[in-house]
Amino acid sequence: MDLPVIDLLVFIIYLAAILFFGISFYFKKGRTTDDYMVGGQKLPSWAIGMSIFATFVSSISFLALPGKAYLSNWNSFVFSLSIPFAALVAVKFFVPLYRSIQSQSAYYYLEERFGSWARNYASICYLLTQLARMGTILYLLALPTNALLGWDISSIIIFTGVFVIIYAAMGGIEAVIWTDAIQGIVLISGALACLVIILISMPDGPGQIIEVGQEFDKFSLGSFGADLTRETFWVIFIYGLFINLQNFGIDQNYVQRYMSARTEKEAKKSTWMGSLLYIPVSLLFFMIGTALFAYYYVQPGLLPENLQDITEADRIFPYFIVTELPKGITGLLIASIFAAGMSTISTSINSSSTVILTDFFKTYSKRKVSSKTEFRVLATAGVIMGVLSILVSLAMTSVKSALDAWWALSSVFSGGVLGLFLLGFFSRKIKQIEAGIAVIIGILVIAWMSMTPVFLTSDEWISFRNPLHTNLTIVIGTTVIFLTGFLLHLLSRGKNKALN
Repeated sequence: MDLPVIDLLVFIIYLAAILFFGISFYFKKGRTTDDYMVGGQKLPSWAIGMSIFATFVSSISFLALPGKAYLSNWNSFVFSLSIPFAALVAVKFFVPLYRSIQSQSAYYYLEERFGSWARNYASICYLLTQLARMGTILYLLALPTNALLGWDISSIIIFTGVFVIIYAAMGGIEAVIWTDAIQGIVLISGALACLVIILISMPDGPGQIIEVGQEFDKFSLGSFGADLTRETFWVIFIYGLFINLQNFGIDQNYVQRYMSARTEKEAKKSTWMGSLLYIPVSLLFFMIGTALFAYYYVQPGLLPENLQDITEADRIFPYFIVTELPKGITGLLIASIFAAGMSTISTSINSSSTVILTDFFKTYSKRKVSSKTEFRVLATAGVIMGVLSILVSLAMTSVKSALDAWWALSSVFSGGVLGLFLLGFFSRKIKQIEAGIAVIIGILVIAWMSMTPVFLTSDEWISFRNPLHTNLTIVIGTTVIFLTGFLLHLLSRGKNKALN
């Protein structure tokens, strides 16, 4: 599909501006590795807050949330409602903790509690999770871009990956945060423009969206029942709470932002800003999805036959962007989609290179490392992680089941680390061996819950499959690790008392 020249110009100018702006930080005089990893702890809270928000919102959110609202209702919005509770825990416990340990790595704390094995385990899990994350986002970003621009999917993946690698690897956290701030503004502007255009395009006015939405129960937040096998309100809320505790508590992406602020107070302010901003913006995406449903319901002739099927919900928003938006606005929306994807990928590249330097290179280097060497390691690590994520994404173009496999592995990694962190944070008495056994048991539970629905598909295996909703995997796995660690400690203490 050929874009009008003005839309293509808007898109190209935006990408070029982001690239040159990000690279400009590389040429900053007197730049240190501290600047590269935490911005010299002098970045303003509003920019960090926008960066946290942009990290929350990927291209998946930009396209999948309207798709979900179009297909069903606002049940998934409940995820956003859990964010303030996780943010409260973050500003009360996580931000002060990480600001006090004086390390750029989120996993230094685990080494202090349980030894080097815990730090290595968490760091490796984080890097593998980031590869899955970046590869998935690159792949899913390429699908709508292919529909919007008609470009080859593999070419889009390579182009986007190389583009982000250049400014993220060269510019460091300063480039990431400032470009995130710009991209967050572009993203919000594009989504707002889209909703306004739908509202004024309704044949009987904006109120028609509410009427159609109520008729089809589009504003429902889901069942409030206790069924743990379906996406009820409570299943999504609890899942969101644990996922966001993971984000705020153990995700290097967020921890580096805590460290980038001038003071602890500003770090807390940016955490509140970034997390709370996501709630109305995610609501905006859901409203777009419902508005699109109403728009095409009252004007079914506007949809081509291949999109009449409700299961094609994820393709509706891209189609609307290309066919219904005014010239120039289409280019802005495509730029917004790229902005959402690039902000997440650039964050992962920067945080991964920081983990590689602090948790592996500097920890195991037997000689004093110069600042020049640190810079070289950071840049090289960023490029390597970026290239690997491109390869992961390219693999997904031919092996579609890789998506489910990667997400299942991500669940295994993140659940185990979150449980270990909470175990160390809430008890100073848990021993290394007790924590290690708890993690092993927890990972086995998480692997069973996440893998069996994917690989045990025949009826004779039904009794061995996880009966709970897949969103509860991280909840159950984390809880198992936490409780197992305490139980082992109590048993050990009881045994010692008996021997005495």
